[in-house]
Amino acid sequence: MGPRIQRLAGVLLLAAVVAVAAAAGDEPRKGNQWDTVMSMLNCQSDSLIPSYICSVIGRSRRGWASDDDGPSDDDGYTAPAAAEEEEETSPEEERRRPVITTSLNLTKYVDKLPQMPKIRGYRLRHGYPVPTKLTIGMYQKTWQFHRDMPPTPVFVYGQSAATATFPGPTIVARQGVWLDIKWENHLPDAHILPWDPTVPTAIPKYGGVPAVVHLHGGAHPAEYDGSAFAWFTRDFRENGSAWTRTTYRYPNVQAPGNLWYHDHALGLTRASLLAGLLAAYIIEKPEIEAPMRLPRGKHDLHLVIADREFNVDGSIFMDTKGAVPSVHPQWQPEYFGMTITVNGKAWPYLRVHRRRYRLRILNASNARYFNITLSNGLPFHVIGSDSSYLNKIVTVPNLVLSTAEIFDVIVDFSQSPTTEIELLNSAPYPFGLAGTPTNPNLDGKVMKFIVSPKKHLDDMPDNSKVPERGVPYASVAAVSPTIETRYIVLYENMTADNQTMNLYINGLRLEDPVTETPRSGTTELWHVINLTNDNHPLHVHLGTLQAVRMQLLVDPQNTFKNCMIKFNSTTACKLNQYANGPILPVPEEEKTWKNVVKVPPGSITSVVVAFLLVETNQPYPFDATTEPGFVYHCHILDHEDNAMIRPLKLHK
Repeated sequence: MGPRIQRLAGVLLLAAVVAVAAAAGDEPRKGNQWDTVMSMLNCQSDSLIPSYICSVIGRSRRGWASDDDGPSDDDGYTAPAAAEEEEETSPEEERRRPVITTSLNLTKYVDKLPQMPKIRGYRLRHGYPVPTKLTIGMYQKTWQFHRDMPPTPVFVYGQSAATATFPGPTIVARQGVWLDIKWENHLPDAHILPWDPTVPTAIPKYGGVPAVVHLHGGAHPAEYDGSAFAWFTRDFRENGSAWTRTTYRYPNVQAPGNLWYHDHALGLTRASLLAGLLAAYIIEKPEIEAPMRLPRGKHDLHLVIADREFNVDGSIFMDTKGAVPSVHPQWQPEYFGMTITVNGKAWPYLRVHRRRYRLRILNASNARYFNITLSNGLPFHVIGSDSSYLNKIVTVPNLVLSTAEIFDVIVDFSQSPTTEIELLNSAPYPFGLAGTPTNPNLDGKVMKFIVSPKKHLDDMPDNSKVPERGVPYASVAAVSPTIETRYIVLYENMTADNQTMNLYINGLRLEDPVTETPRSGTTELWHVINLTNDNHPLHVHLGTLQAVRMQLLVDPQNTFKNCMIKFNSTTACKLNQYANGPILPVPEEEKTWKNVVKVPPGSITSVVVAFLLVETNQPYPFDATTEPGFVYHCHILDHEDNAMIRPLKLHK
């Protein structure tokens, strides 16, 4: 049943409900007739029309505005009561209103920040870590993003359907101890979100949702990388051309740091990550981390931030109409939601003690950048970013996170002058030359910290610290000099009506022959030229990245841009005549080995790409030249799907 038919049926059923309630001659909240109606409608989560109707009835019965004071947590913090109901709107206003909740009716800071379950990616034998094997599945279940929202269908990772969460479980691996994971697909016959078959997409013959897992930032052979063509459906019924195995072996040989895993099926990354197929992954190395005396245990937390928008029935909203429907009927250049979720909850709160906390902050949004600050001016002490710790700890008032980017920070709440702190966002969207400013009451807010007014008697002493130094290998000088220079150009291919149609790299598609063939065990210098208005996060599978120079192009008449679109040659188009604008500083907190590097619009960003182990400056202890090879791409998921992604093949 299509969405329009569902909504029409919903309106008719809702009218019948109102008639029943009116005939009963009692107010909905005071009588039992609403329970009778709910029973008549068989309001179950697996029923499509009732899920829509029940959300409306439930909101009428419970009321978005409640006389209750709201839930109180164990430390005495009382969450705000629900928001006041909006004033009635005219029929004309109602017709203009989209069939989504813009989150204005959701009360912020009423749900506690959850922490995802942790799975140890090794066993202990006589006190020493040894390899182990895990089985992790992909499931459909319902998830409640906010206290006042009905549960909504999601796709999630977990060791079972009962334990699967949004985001999925955090895997804690140990450096040098390999881990086997059998990835299982238990997803339904059809996706819960719309997807566009006119972009390169995995489409099975017999139904099912194609999926494959990519360990973002992992160093492993290509057959374990989660190729977009290595997808498989439920119970391995069908698979893509690059699928070879049910179990992946992760060597965990790279430097300690923060990674994450997510779906990577061809053409479906934007829909499947939006649905929930994402989770954190840590590689530990106690020999490095113990001397740093970082906050540990319950004071070491993940913040997985992702924007979402929701339909009125609580389900995740995704546009069903494309930017150019005649070409791509459903694809949109970027997905932006006004509801900000952290660890699967909309605008949660966290009760913290007056001590230092370690926060591993991941931006898991499809396209949204975040520029985060703490409302009372507390700084972030940045100890690492993505794949590595920094060489020198950096203290900053704000952090700009691209999609897929991770910052590892310490916040010292003992220095807080206030007992309540909001985590705020000021990054316009899209993040580039002409983005829309954030709404200070919606996407301008992320979450809240509630700080103990004073130390508790039962608080353990805070023996952690903000270290002065990090790791020596964070500098590009720690690896061998680059042996190859490449020019990587990011394009937009526009239609005649000036609507985005496709996005390419060097004017080529994923299906076109490989042009980037680095030698395993070496480093290269990539000059990444961005001829679009967006900031693009560059992600290179297997390689680790570090930006060393950013310079604006001077091309007021778009002469260079038009030449590149026509000839695709930096030599023929005389790049040197245009690469003479102001130098942009590489932020100090990004001067380490990363999984993504930001590429500002209208600029040439020079990036050292290391195809080796940066911690030791040694080649990989495995063959990195095997099939099906790797890829590199923009990590704005809507761009990656259409089709800002290229193959990458290493050679010996």
